[in-house]
Amino acid sequence: MKTRKGYKTYPLTAAQKYHFYYADYCPGKEILNVGSSLTIEFELNVDELRKAVYKAYERCESMRARLVYDEKEKQWYQYIVDKEEREIEYVDFSGKSMEEAEAEMTAWTRVPFGQDEPMNKVVIIKTPDGFQGMYIVGDHRFLDAQSLIGFMKDVIELYCNANFENVPYPADMRSYVEQLEKDFAYEAGSKAAARDRAYFHKMFEAPEPIYNGIEGRKRLDDARRRMNNPNLRAAPTGSDSFAADIDIFHLEGEPTERLMKFCEEQHISLQCLLIMGIRTYLQKMNSCDDVSMMVAYARRATLLEKKSGGTRIHSFPFRTIISEDKTFLEGILEIRDKQNEVFRYVNFDPVECMNYKREVYKTPLGMGYETVALTYQPATLREKGLVDLGSIRYKTKRYGNGYYADGLYLTVMHRPEDNGLDFSFEHQVNAYSRETLELFYYYMCKIMFKGIENPNLKIGAVIKLI
Repeated sequence: MKTRKGYKTYPLTAAQKYHFYYADYCPGKEILNVGSSLTIEFELNVDELRKAVYKAYERCESMRARLVYDEKEKQWYQYIVDKEEREIEYVDFSGKSMEEAEAEMTAWTRVPFGQDEPMNKVVIIKTPDGFQGMYIVGDHRFLDAQSLIGFMKDVIELYCNANFENVPYPADMRSYVEQLEKDFAYEAGSKAAARDRAYFHKMFEAPEPIYNGIEGRKRLDDARRRMNNPNLRAAPTGSDSFAADIDIFHLEGEPTERLMKFCEEQHISLQCLLIMGIRTYLQKMNSCDDVSMMVAYARRATLLEKKSGGTRIHSFPFRTIISEDKTFLEGILEIRDKQNEVFRYVNFDPVECMNYKREVYKTPLGMGYETVALTYQPATLREKGLVDLGSIRYKTKRYGNGYYADGLYLTVMHRPEDNGLDFSFEHQVNAYSRETLELFYYYMCKIMFKGIENPNLKIGAVIKLI
């Protein structure tokens, strides 16, 4: 298929196809939806905000994308329409409770997108607490956390430029199509792709990893008994149902600042510290130094990648074998060095990577070694360039689509109101309870704070102290 409705078509990238890896097995295609809202304690002009949304659509190609399946070729394609002329409705939740408003927005998040139609929806909202702003839901094949923040930020900056004096017009977005073409060039048998493939193939020459559960060894021990294999090293990572929920725990601004200050002093990213907190908890619960997890990589290094929208996340296994005899700081630096190494290869197709790993280790279907996947999103709505209207408060909220393909996915993001951290655990409801996740969050934080206060303490001692 070369054209659709007069528009040039493009294949999907590896990052987009990655979402079929789980969506094809889920009973509801709304598993692909990402829903969020941004509201501000300020009386907004609804008509002006609607204009700003239309202008943001005009500036962002990926938000004007459409999807179509070619029955003859058995292949998905995408194309970009010239203009968005759909209605952007205004919903006033005044008179309702916050629970009722959130339930309605959750319901919006659970409506899948179809072919030849917009792959996102924006609603201008007023919440029961008097805050105003917008709700947005998009298909994950065209929207990830960074592009979502980028679009919201653009809307706000466009609104401020049009309605307040001395507010500069925001810098241009970059071309989504140009970035697609760069991705296709990489995927078309490039030397870089061959180099990256060799890296991951070599990674899986290592002995088979082992599953470590957030509740200890129970899942692994049960799987060994069920399969009558005492040497089994994989276990079920999910449950018998895709039905999912999101449980969110909040770390306040002041303790978050302490974590950030430690990272700045030690020249490490917060992602490394989060990995250290997670893997040390798993090490504690399973009495095992060999810990694997999934880590998501944003792949937004260049200006084109940062400003072109779309979805770019690739996830890969991240395995560390760190003895309890090493100090907390030594463990973090080991993670930092390995993360820096992996960053060079993350353009590789994650589906090919996972299929190859399964083939090498002959992992039983429905089983794996990684109990949790981590995404850390450093971008915030309070970054430089966003007009901060004095002390006006902002609120953001995520809405679950009702499904999740695996056991547990942790997204850590900064709250715009105080720059504290939200730990959002998306999980299959039959896999984990809120109480279990709260315990995980509590001990992960205890480990991180104990470690930054005593970085030269041995990991084994940190584990004993918590």
